[in-house]
Amino acid sequence: MHAPNPSESSDGVLIQFAKWPEPGQVKTRLAAGIGDEKALEAHLVLTTAVLDSLSATAYPLSFWWDRPRPPGVQVYADKLLTQLHHLAIPQFSQNGTDLGARMAHALGTALENSPKAVIVGSDCPSVDPDYVSQAFAALAEADVVLGPSDDGGFVLIGTRCDLGDALSGIEWGTSRALEQTVQALTEAGFVVRQLAHRWDVDDVADWQRFLESRGS
Repeated sequence: MHAPNPSESSDGVLIQFAKWPEPGQVKTRLAAGIGDEKALEAHLVLTTAVLDSLSATAYPLSFWWDRPRPPGVQVYADKLLTQLHHLAIPQFSQNGTDLGARMAHALGTALENSPKAVIVGSDCPSVDPDYVSQAFAALAEADVVLGPSDDGGFVLIGTRCDLGDALSGIEWGTSRALEQTVQALTEAGFVVRQLAHRWDVDDVADWQRFLESRGS
């Protein structure tokens, strides 16, 4: 694991989306099966696992929290914040009324200084450095790249274009999110490429799959 260095790659930048770790506010579907405390621990483990994978790529990385730092969160986020500081990864707050607006804003901001930008969520530990490289390679020809997830959403989105409001009106968190996103982007005139399917962690079965993938 190493600190991202913009000089290592001029091809694009990576963005990790994450929620601040708060009991009862993260991994709520998982919490229904294992409780709020263990779900919070799982959230931190997953966020760190994704951070480790993205930091191992050659692409500069920034970390985008779901909102400005809430009061009292330091006790839960301290270790993660220390890691981000050690890796010299810049941190930002997402901006927008829903996930689509927040992603479009973060991607647009990144594209002000880079030709390509890719977002990965912190519950997507199946996204490894090779998958990230595939995403950036796809953007050599496509306007938008998506990494489909097994549940009908996606683990990754990248672009070389300002998406404007093309991601508005999507039913986020449902099995229709990917289908609706592809349709909306295509209707807006963007060329979309999809990578191979990956998986994310939403419920107890997903969490068990993650643990098994780590040999836990």
